[in-house]
Amino acid sequence: MTGETILSETILSETIRGIRHAMGAALDRVTVERAVVGLFFTGVKLDTGVAGACATPLRSIPEAVCCPSSAMAMPFPGRLRGRPARELLTEVAAASGIRRALGIATANALAAMCWERRTTPDVALQVGVDAYDAARIQPGERVVVVGAFVPFLKALKQARQPWTVLEMDPATLKGEELAHFRHASEAPAVVPDADVVLITGTTLLNDTVDPLLALCRPQARVVVVGPTVGLFPDAFLRRGVDVMGGIRVTDPDTFLDVLAEGGSGYHFFGKSAEKVVLVRQPAHEMPRAAE
Repeated sequence: MTGETILSETILSETIRGIRHAMGAALDRVTVERAVVGLFFTGVKLDTGVAGACATPLRSIPEAVCCPSSAMAMPFPGRLRGRPARELLTEVAAASGIRRALGIATANALAAMCWERRTTPDVALQVGVDAYDAARIQPGERVVVVGAFVPFLKALKQARQPWTVLEMDPATLKGEELAHFRHASEAPAVVPDADVVLITGTTLLNDTVDPLLALCRPQARVVVVGPTVGLFPDAFLRRGVDVMGGIRVTDPDTFLDVLAEGGSGYHFFGKSAEKVVLVRQPAHEMPRAAE
């Protein structure tokens, strides 16, 4: 694929196209068995027994204020079971954040199926590994965190690592963390100087991941992390991502039950889901998208 073609697509659109191609005609036979829009995460289980997740973007959705406008954002209640997975993939392009979350969760479930169906020689799957550890941050390296991802901030403070956090809302930070705060709008001035860039997967939901990746230096190590990140790495690799930290759902029904009851990672990790990372293999370096 040429750089020109890559740049004409987003990570999400290229990933969806890749999933459709990898699944082929089998995609037409896959339907949704169950879907949950939880307080923190949205989950979708397919009739194949595989599930995927995505962050629930409640804070960014004005439609969630009242029932009439919320109904416009969520037209599917009671009508998701049995819906073709191919149809839900189109929701990735929806204007509503909740609809997009359902689309991404469906894509991530299908991505898990694709991982088992095809070889991916450019990356290694590591189970039970934290994305922060997989980043192999060295003392003194300049780290930029995009999004106030609490586990990363805690680890950086403990390591006394030089770091900056890009966030829209400083209220998400506390105490000494505020000294490291820069507004998200300052990304063009901050990201190009980073040795390591840690990006939360919610940037896939708000369409900021592609411009952020374009700001990273070719030499920087780039990590995208969170349950919103699936197991279909091709588009990420082509844009210079070195580590993808996501989850693999091991007990879909229990996982969805936890989400339905307002659960988060603290409630499902090690029980109904496990941390996984996809790590780029140096011997199979893929070219970055053309500038």
